[in-house]
Amino acid sequence: MGTHSYRDLQWFLQAIETETILSNLQNISFVLSQPNSTCYQESENSININISKNTPIIIFSQILTSLGISQNATSSLRNLEFHHVDWELQQVKSLAVLLQSSSSIEHVMFRRNRFNAECLSETCEFLRTNKVMKEIIFCESGVGSHGAGLIASAVKMNDTLEELQIWEDSIESKGAEELSKMIEMNATLKLLTIFDSSAITATPLISAVLARNRAMEVHIWSGKNFGEKTSKVLEFVPQNNTLRIYRLSVSDSCRVACSLGRNSTVKFLDLTGVRLKSKWAKEFRWVLEQNRTLREVILSKTCLKDKGVVYVSAGLFKNQTLQTLYLDGNWFSGVGVEHLLCPLSRFSSLQCQANTTLKSVTFGGGRTKIGRDGLAAILQMLITNQTLIRLGIYDDEGLRPDDFVRIFRSLEKNASLKYLSLRACKGVKGDLVLQTIMEILQVNPWIEEIDLSRTPLHNSGKADVVYQRLGQSSKSEPEPEIDLLKDMQMTEPKSCRVFFCGQEYAGKTTLCNSLSQNFSSSKLPYIDEIRTLVNPVEQAVRTTGMKIKTFKDEDTKISIWNLGGQHEFFSLHDLMFPGHGSASCFLIVSSLFKKPSNREPKTPAEVEEDLQYWLRFIVSNSKNAVQQCMLPSVTIVLTHNDKVNQSSQNLQASFESIQKVRDKFQGFVDFYPTVFTIDARSSASVSKLAHHIRNTSRTILQRVPRVYQLCHDLIQTLSDWRSENYSKPAMKWKEFAELCQIKVSALRIRSRSENKEKVEMRRKAFATCLHQIGEVIYFDELGFLILDCEWLCNEVLGQLIKLESKRHSSNGFVTRKELEKMLRASLQSQIPGMSSKVFDNLEASDLVRMMLKLELCYEQDPSDKDSLLLIPLILEEGRGRLQRWDLSMPDCVYAGRHLECDDSSHMFLTPGFFPRLQARNLAVFVLVHFLQDPVHLHNRIMAMKNQYGATYSLEKYLISININGMHIRIELGGQLGYYVDVLACSTKNLTETLRLIQQLIIPAIQSLCNGVTLTENILRPECVRNLTRPRYRKTQFISLHQIKEALLSVPAESMYEYQHTWEPVSDSGQQILTSGFDLARDLLSDDDFREVLHRRYHDLYNLAVELQIPPEENPDDHNNDLSNDVGKIDPSFSGIAKGVEQVLQRLKIIEQEIRDLKQEIQGLRYYEHRLLIELHRKMNYLVNYNLQIEERKVPNMFYFIRTENYSRKLVTCVISGMTALRLHMLCEFRREFHIVEGQMGCEVMHVDNQTVKCLAPYTQKFMKLVTFALKIGAHLATGMGQLIPDLSKEVAHLADSSLMMGAAGAVTAGAVTGAVMGRSRGANSSNIQQDQRAAQQWVVDFLRDRECSTGRDIAEKFALWRVRYRDSGEIAWICRRHMIARANEVIEVPI
Repeated sequence: MGTHSYRDLQWFLQAIETETILSNLQNISFVLSQPNSTCYQESENSININISKNTPIIIFSQILTSLGISQNATSSLRNLEFHHVDWELQQVKSLAVLLQSSSSIEHVMFRRNRFNAECLSETCEFLRTNKVMKEIIFCESGVGSHGAGLIASAVKMNDTLEELQIWEDSIESKGAEELSKMIEMNATLKLLTIFDSSAITATPLISAVLARNRAMEVHIWSGKNFGEKTSKVLEFVPQNNTLRIYRLSVSDSCRVACSLGRNSTVKFLDLTGVRLKSKWAKEFRWVLEQNRTLREVILSKTCLKDKGVVYVSAGLFKNQTLQTLYLDGNWFSGVGVEHLLCPLSRFSSLQCQANTTLKSVTFGGGRTKIGRDGLAAILQMLITNQTLIRLGIYDDEGLRPDDFVRIFRSLEKNASLKYLSLRACKGVKGDLVLQTIMEILQVNPWIEEIDLSRTPLHNSGKADVVYQRLGQSSKSEPEPEIDLLKDMQMTEPKSCRVFFCGQEYAGKTTLCNSLSQNFSSSKLPYIDEIRTLVNPVEQAVRTTGMKIKTFKDEDTKISIWNLGGQHEFFSLHDLMFPGHGSASCFLIVSSLFKKPSNREPKTPAEVEEDLQYWLRFIVSNSKNAVQQCMLPSVTIVLTHNDKVNQSSQNLQASFESIQKVRDKFQGFVDFYPTVFTIDARSSASVSKLAHHIRNTSRTILQRVPRVYQLCHDLIQTLSDWRSENYSKPAMKWKEFAELCQIKVSALRIRSRSENKEKVEMRRKAFATCLHQIGEVIYFDELGFLILDCEWLCNEVLGQLIKLESKRHSSNGFVTRKELEKMLRASLQSQIPGMSSKVFDNLEASDLVRMMLKLELCYEQDPSDKDSLLLIPLILEEGRGRLQRWDLSMPDCVYAGRHLECDDSSHMFLTPGFFPRLQARNLAVFVLVHFLQDPVHLHNRIMAMKNQYGATYSLEKYLISININGMHIRIELGGQLGYYVDVLACSTKNLTETLRLIQQLIIPAIQSLCNGVTLTENILRPECVRNLTRPRYRKTQFISLHQIKEALLSVPAESMYEYQHTWEPVSDSGQQILTSGFDLARDLLSDDDFREVLHRRYHDLYNLAVELQIPPEENPDDHNNDLSNDVGKIDPSFSGIAKGVEQVLQRLKIIEQEIRDLKQEIQGLRYYEHRLLIELHRKMNYLVNYNLQIEERKVPNMFYFIRTENYSRKLVTCVISGMTALRLHMLCEFRREFHIVEGQMGCEVMHVDNQTVKCLAPYTQKFMKLVTFALKIGAHLATGMGQLIPDLSKEVAHLADSSLMMGAAGAVTAGAVTGAVMGRSRGANSSNIQQDQRAAQQWVVDFLRDRECSTGRDIAEKFALWRVRYRDSGEIAWICRRHMIARANEVIEVPI
């Protein structure tokens, strides 16, 4: 038998030498403990070599040596296993040769082998140098701590080995430490498995893996004598970033915790069942503070007590990554719960929640005693927390049913918690708990799951109704898409604001106090909150800021807004002006004396000046606001009547001045006929005024648009909220949303499936409505509502007025911290003991953001949180200093533009205009747009500062810009600030300089003048060069339009040499400016001069086209000499046309001689201008078709406006049943049709079928034509704004019409007029005439029914006057502006 076995091994050796079986051989297993030596081939790829103890050991060495020199073996072998081998040095060397020569052996396992020190050292040596092996396993091979050290030193240098396993061996702590050093050096090892007799080996290994952030899978097992009581100590699986620790001592746990501080590979840490103490928790606190990757930590049943939980809680204050924390089954009390939930709670509205990333917390257990302190902490957390999604309280035995009722009640406003688990809590029982749960589910739709398993409520079966309710909430069908505000009940407004306007010392505050007594004496409830003690004696000390008093008159609330009369507060008045649809009226209060302390009466001129300022303020702001549904109601009140002799001439003269002012502003405001003269201190004297305020408020409330009934309910709800919250002046948007969810069913989210965005939009719509009617101040971007407007104006905005600019910065800039500190100080109540609660939910940073929104300040660099803030209100005035240009080169170009209010007698640039302009930082605006490159603002300014020396500076009435050789000054001028001067000193040419002014600066200024039109005038260059004072250059300008018209009126030969003459200016006999002249080409840019030339071209070209008709049949004409002198023009039609052509040629020659005017105008602009002219011509033709029939007794061009949801839209389709329409008329001045600003119009209560029959064709056809013309000439559509709808469909319908075909033919043939007019006189024209006639008759009948048939009536309602053109004799209805500007072209023909 032994001979046979020997032959078997010999056969294997021969097979190796002949390589007959090694081509596919991959696995060889050597077993040296069998009784017989055999060679057994398990499969084609595997073979077992059994060597008995009687076999010479040299055979084993020969096999290894033969395998090492076999080419097939070294290339095909993958796995080697050695069982029960007692290694000798020669055998180890043979193995080393085999492994060294093989390029494929990746896995080697030693099972129950024996190595002496020399053999083990040699084994580790080839392990050190081998570059192919991927896995090596030592199982029960007695490597010990010494062997572990040798293995560690070898693997430390090996960068290819991926798996190392040492099974059932005692490497002891020393060996573990050596392996941990290897882990610190080796970054390629992917799997480490240790099965040791002691768990102590796990700590250094896993600590090294975690500390070095190794992506190495680790499994540590331990068991005494490797028997059946083996258990896993820990495992780390980097694939799912999970570390589970099953058994460690306290000290070992602390070491592992230390290694987690900077670790980035562990996201899930599970320590369930590991006994931990406060020492470990202290180390884990540092882990929570430093670690940035931990997402879930399970500390269930770890025996943590209060001290340990305190440490964990302390770590949560700084942790910003942990999302889930389990602490159930521990031994802490209510103190521990209180500390645990502290970082998840807020204890003041000014306090931020410390931890906002933790989403799930679970605690409880039989040995966790929550108690009263713990319950209070839970309630505080649920009320104030905004981020927690899941809360679990397990196996609680101490809380009672009423405690759980309080817990559920605290969820009333919680919008973040989705999952609540009360598993096995003994106190969840009873009908009261069940009823509370169901009530909360009605108002809180965010709760998705409530786990009541193993509770008495669940065991009794009563919890099924809760589960059913939650299931229905999650499966309910989504609501259909409907209008946000559809079916909301509308009602008449119940709140009216009365604005007291007047200069300081006018007696407004005294009058307001007397009115309050008058209201109180009528037994009307006086609901104003008394904030200060009022001296009953009239005070000579002026009232600072703005005061608001509110009274109740039956069901009407009247709020008196006493605007501050000090000039420093004027710039804030614009912010208080009522918006569209707001019920309000104005009382202009003027004293008959200059100051109450003296007896010097005001002159009539001074009284007139007071009234004119406030009337201009009202008119200008009403133009700035959305077009009002009615004119502002104004009442004039004169105070200190008791000190005046009623028969004095001065008083009578003052009344005459007042009447002049009333006549002047008639049509702009609605004056009450009576001027009240009162003694503001006497309640009896102001009784009639109080009665007038009541009646006027009722009348206005009936005339303004209706509001939603829900708005009134919200006003009361907000008032109740303030009463319950210490009269807080502001509320966060989250608080408003919670209030709507609980108190307002129409604004409540009813289920999770409901469109939350839609409900949020509905809430914002009502908040905006409250803002528009003056109940709150709300802006969507800010995230809060101001409920106390007086507090905002006095305590916040008033602080800006009081700010000492020298203390902070002379250039208007302050740091954000300085501004916040000032505002924070203003929030402190003057009444001791009130500061802690009244304003405890406001933050200074919120107020700064609101000031930015109101454009009271501006960030120098919006991307920098520490950017300086510009506050224009604190800028210093520099008019007293010497003014001069920084440039002094002789070739500098000086140019200026004077921007003046078009109607300066009724409007002006209000005091808030220029600060807003500076707040928008026009200088930065120009700098940003100058390079036309979207680079970051701050980088842009710094780059230009370095490249061009770009700078800008601000003063109270001045913006200075210096960039790339251009110095520009923007100055506010006029006693009432009704004009702006733009002065430029430049090294560039005139065209470049004016292009910057006209394309960038003027549009920026005009964008802030909504409703107030600024006309552009040319300043005298000498005034710009010398920086002449504003009062001397008041007459040194000429209208840009006027000089263009002058150039069009002079002969063509004189255009280039046209001069404008300037008048001299003197002061007290001293000549300031001499008379002089400037050439028009030196006042206009090349762009302006080219525009004049092409206007000349267009006029002459149109004339040539109109006159170029076949000549009359005259035989003499055939004999005419066509070579006559070009200066002699035949008076026939052909001769005139020929003369026109000669003029055209002459103009072309002149244009070629003008420098920089050689380029032809762009073709698109040319034909667009032509199309606009022809459209207006066609409309003019249609308007005047019935000249002889009706003699144009009423305007022809009308349109309808519909007011809906506080917006106004143009009606393009008339349908029966429409209501709340208003009829408006266009100004019909030829080629300049436009909307008339401030037009009252007539209300159309109802549209019936007859009206539709008359108006529908007109609306569909004629209004398309009008609107298309307005769209092309958008600059003519003054006041149209958002009224014009999208005309894409209308234009598409016109594509096949005669109009568009005519226009297309005109562009192609170059004969716009003939084509358009020719087509317009066809069949379509007759149809339009019929439609126009029917619509016109309806208008005549409608206006007659409204008693609006005279010219005066039409002028009052539509601001149109009937005129006749001097040249054509045609009749038209035009606006006041055209009446004045085109007085030389028309004659008024009143009816």
